[in-house]
Amino acid sequence: MLSEVKDTSELMVDLAYAAIFFDDARMAAEVEELEERLTELVHEMREVCVLAARSPRDAEQMSSVLQLVSAIERMGNAAVDISRIVTRHLGIPAGLVADLATAEEVSHRVRVRDGSAMAGTSLGDLELPIEVGMRVVAIRRGKEWLIDPHGEDTLVADDVLILQGAAAGVERLRELADAPPWELPTVGEEPAITDLDRAVDVLVEMKNLSEVSVGLAYSALLFKDQGLAAEVIRLEDRLDEMKERLEIWVLRAAIDTIDPAPLRGLLHLGQAAETLGDSAQQMVWLVEKGEELHPILAVALGETDEVIVRVPIAPGSPLDGRTVAEAQIETETGYFLLAIRHAGRWLYHPRGSVRLAAGDELVATGPDEGHEALAELGGFQVREDEDTGQIELVRVEESV
Repeated sequence: MLSEVKDTSELMVDLAYAAIFFDDARMAAEVEELEERLTELVHEMREVCVLAARSPRDAEQMSSVLQLVSAIERMGNAAVDISRIVTRHLGIPAGLVADLATAEEVSHRVRVRDGSAMAGTSLGDLELPIEVGMRVVAIRRGKEWLIDPHGEDTLVADDVLILQGAAAGVERLRELADAPPWELPTVGEEPAITDLDRAVDVLVEMKNLSEVSVGLAYSALLFKDQGLAAEVIRLEDRLDEMKERLEIWVLRAAIDTIDPAPLRGLLHLGQAAETLGDSAQQMVWLVEKGEELHPILAVALGETDEVIVRVPIAPGSPLDGRTVAEAQIETETGYFLLAIRHAGRWLYHPRGSVRLAAGDELVATGPDEGHEALAELGGFQVREDEDTGQIELVRVEESV
């Protein structure tokens, strides 16, 4: 149940941003329907936690589960707030849609053509997270929606896929779907909306940082790492500051705008991004204060659709000496790089110019099937203990 609430909340956020990008009211409505499922799961989990606490130590451990569940529920509420920008027609400037196409993770929509490599093939066989660095979050088939599809689901001609992932994978994705080339949405330069441009830039950065903070929070819980927890808290402080700047730029932009109504969506998005950061901080409080974590947290976080992994970089490995941009980790493995540990310090939200080196440690999130490919880039092989199921990384030379 914990794995499902995590996956559901993340799916809600992905769909909410996609609904804004494509101005799709039906997609936004799906977010509100998912909220009903999330609410049911959260209620059931609270009942289970109460029944399972039979001693003071049980109660202490279960409180960590309840803390995480509460934070995830808050994330789901933020996703609903984002979707209501579309369903309630609050308005979004065209410049934001253009800038969302250049965010760290982008939304994309593509129709599967008859006779393409995708038609008649299951998602598991396509391995899109590894092949193109993008994951399918929903499929529209006629008037029906298939939310959170699984590997055994087979695509058919005229399916419309909603995906999230690296922008670099869009071209290859469209080739597989036999779709025509796609150009990034653009908006003309207008000197009169300089303040609005600044507001949009701040908001896109808030989106990126809020998503990274949530990923780092799950990582901090999984690895019980106080360093990562501290990074999440710093990110939350930054999001608070950025929200204040966003409000200033939006108010200034309203002075030069004949109809300020479309600016309301920016304020709602800024609030939602800050709420995601607050939720991440709520999660890592457990690690920051040294609270005892229930073992089920590690189990659940390892069974979600997107797992969190740590991979070191060995000397002479494919990643040693390459920049993040050159490594193309997302398109090669389907994993999104959350942070790099270098010389004892964490560098979160690493840019393409950051150079990787032997001894660095990567924290990334992505599909379990891409773990082996990521490990190989770092100079390791993944081994699973047949008796315990524990995963360990072995240096390539040692495994020969």
